[in-house]
Amino acid sequence: MSERQIVLDTETTGLDPAGGHRVIEIGALELVNRRPTGARFHRYLNPERAIDEGAIEVHGITDAFLVDKPLFADVAEEFVAFIRGAELVIHNAPFDVGFLDAELQRLGADQGRIADLCTVCDTLLLARSKHPGQKNNLDALCRRYEVDNSQRELHGALLDAEILADVYLAMTGGQATLSLDGRSEGASGGEPELPPLDPNRPPLPVLQASVTERAAHAARLAALDQASGGRCLWLQLEVGGD
Repeated sequence: MSERQIVLDTETTGLDPAGGHRVIEIGALELVNRRPTGARFHRYLNPERAIDEGAIEVHGITDAFLVDKPLFADVAEEFVAFIRGAELVIHNAPFDVGFLDAELQRLGADQGRIADLCTVCDTLLLARSKHPGQKNNLDALCRRYEVDNSQRELHGALLDAEILADVYLAMTGGQATLSLDGRSEGASGGEPELPPLDPNRPPLPVLQASVTERAAHAARLAALDQASGGRCLWLQLEVGGD
């Protein structure tokens, strides 16, 4: 069964949905089995209220730009259809989910909540567990995982979702699977293959075990052989190779 994920980000009029702040941009892209499919959802939204000056400094979206944009109610059905049944991948998920839940609730209690539609992976919590005590905002993670965010002069929902997708894949192990010849399964689809080793590279140094280390190794094998009733395979291989 394929695994479908939606990497998502929002921009808003301010910081608190309980205070009447609204979503003004949604950017989301689809991954299936950890590979982008090209399917995206991107909308600017008229929030029917003024945007805080501090928020404009973050994302650069103005009231005038949003005057002719659709309301959340106009795109809600399409948005819900896009995310339904997927795992949402969001950085600092409680912020975005809180705003989206508030938008859904404005349409009526029967609309439910994000938790009724999807599961959620919070990449901020994931980053904190992997890198405790370090900065784990999106810019810091881009530096740590060498993800290009040079176009991120201002926050933007779709751009940030694209960057987050790269960070998430790098943070959770990069490509999904490897084929037997050492190339990723998606190599024929345009993803870069692993670079070949330099044939002129210097040979790797070979370090011989010391007398003490060899004695400790032999003692450990003898203990394993005794505990297994004479079935220590490593010891049998060493004896057979003499």
